[in-house]
Amino acid sequence: MTSLGTLLPVAAASLRRRKAAFAGSYVALTLGVTLVATTGSLLNETAGDDSPLGAPSLHKVLQFTSAMAAFVAVFVVAGTFAFAVAQRRQEIAMLRAVGATPRQIVQLITGEAVVVALASAVSGCLLALPGAPALASWLVARGAAPEGFTARPAAGPMLLAAAVGLAVALLGAVAAAVRAGRVRAVEALGDAAADRTVMTGARWAFAVLGLLGLVGVVSYYLSAASLPPAPGDQPDDPQLASQWVMGADLATITTLALFAPVVVPLLVRLLSAPLARLTAAAPLLARQNALTAVRRTVSTATPAFLTIALAGTAVGSTAAFADAMTAQARATAAARYVLRPGAAPLPADAAHRLTAGRPDLHATATTSTVVTGLGADRPAFDDHGEDSPASAPSAATVVDGDLATAWTLPAVDGTAADLHGATLAASTDQARGHGWKVGDQVNLRLADGTVTGLRLALVYRTQLGLDEVLLSGDAVTGHLDGARPGAVHLSAEPADRLGGVLTDAQAPGPDPNAHYAWIATTTILGPALLYALIAIVNTMVMSAADRRRDFTVLRLAGTVRRQVLRMVALEAALVVATAAVLALAVTALTQYGTTALLNHRILAGQASVALRLPWLPLAGGAALCLALAVAASTLSARVALAGRAAAR
Repeated sequence: MTSLGTLLPVAAASLRRRKAAFAGSYVALTLGVTLVATTGSLLNETAGDDSPLGAPSLHKVLQFTSAMAAFVAVFVVAGTFAFAVAQRRQEIAMLRAVGATPRQIVQLITGEAVVVALASAVSGCLLALPGAPALASWLVARGAAPEGFTARPAAGPMLLAAAVGLAVALLGAVAAAVRAGRVRAVEALGDAAADRTVMTGARWAFAVLGLLGLVGVVSYYLSAASLPPAPGDQPDDPQLASQWVMGADLATITTLALFAPVVVPLLVRLLSAPLARLTAAAPLLARQNALTAVRRTVSTATPAFLTIALAGTAVGSTAAFADAMTAQARATAAARYVLRPGAAPLPADAAHRLTAGRPDLHATATTSTVVTGLGADRPAFDDHGEDSPASAPSAATVVDGDLATAWTLPAVDGTAADLHGATLAASTDQARGHGWKVGDQVNLRLADGTVTGLRLALVYRTQLGLDEVLLSGDAVTGHLDGARPGAVHLSAEPADRLGGVLTDAQAPGPDPNAHYAWIATTTILGPALLYALIAIVNTMVMSAADRRRDFTVLRLAGTVRRQVLRMVALEAALVVATAAVLALAVTALTQYGTTALLNHRILAGQASVALRLPWLPLAGGAALCLALAVAASTLSARVALAGRAAAR
């Protein structure tokens, strides 16, 4: 029986011979730890009330960014380590032939993975030190984070990122080592390049469970009377719908990725069918390589699939919500025109000046503000602790004038005409969450610190583009600290625009705050996509570096260098094409679901949005992946061929 000490020289020799595989694993894990540590460090600096007025919650955006980073990192790191082990099947078979036990194989590979993972954890945390402040500066520059927001070094996020990286690396390496150690030596040596059992029993189980879970979540979302809120959210909040949609998108991507060993060969066979009719060697070899080495094809296709699918689903969902917001705004617009600030703010008395001498013109000014302690008992206003009700901020809109002049809101209880004096209106999710009924007194603190109690006059169905609390202008007179109107809603065209910009309320363009949704999408998606793109290059380099012997055999068989490079390029293109088709299927499925959910739960007959696929992001993502994959694979193959030529 071979001892573990005897295997250590073999491990050292393997490290020297397979530098590309170990370097690829190191790069993948280092960047994964960097990504998780960077987003975690920013999340560590946020609280629930740190967002600029009108912007989405920075804390929630960074929560999703961290989750997306971890999601992509787990996929890429686990796949890379499993691929690195799978590349050593012949070497492992030789160790089995000389007496190594499966347990020793697992110990050997686990030890190698620990060394690589520890080095990657240190490197990743060091790279996160400048990475987190850079991302914070980007958020501040775009108005998604308050001035002065930055990230300071913190042990917690760094240790968590390192622990996640280490755990994922070990799980990926050990799972692959266990599979390899169970293969009989003769069987592995005789069939080292063919992958017959890529879809293991455990993978089947996880894939089926993921599919059932996805079907259950979508069915529940469509049929449930209200959705369970996330911490700090209210049931039936339309903004909560975007979180559920993102979760469903990721679940769909995960499920299809688990089924990839079954789906990919079918797609490769279909997409490469025209190549089978050609007589040239390069296309035929590219097709057979992709069909035979399923594990390699799946491993190299996964980063491209993640890139294209994440771009398609995230951009598509954001665009669908933006369309829904615009459609809902058009359906609720009661004004004929809307006057917004131009180069300078509108005057505080803009509505009065516009209607002076114009009895036919009705104007309602709206101003954005923030209230705190919404619905708290009066004694609670003396408690300024971080978790007290008085510390919870809520965006609100001050309505100075007749609400019915600005919007025709779907009223659930009460009427718009009652919003005057010491009153407020609230959305259905706010009223349900706090247990309010029309006529109840609602305590709150205004922006200048004044504590007051207002009577609830109207409960309206929650709207995507409208704050969930509306305050009567009479209730906040003198308490807005010099705030200027953000818009004036007009029943007819005014004689003077007061330096503002006049728009047609009946044909509204994109919501003024919709750009925050795109900033949030970019923040959530950007780091993960950058990592996935780097992973494409990394896996292509790993794959080409491991095929030096194959390239040598082809050269000895009479294949010229140009044909080998053409074969590698065609194989890379075939892999990306397969990933693009899978990503298109995921995007189409999730977009259909998102559109159905928007029309069913949020718009609910008030308006509707049509199904639109984000063709430009899909095409752009596929083109970028194709360029990177072909360039990385051909350059690596060129280096490998040059190395073999020099060796001879």
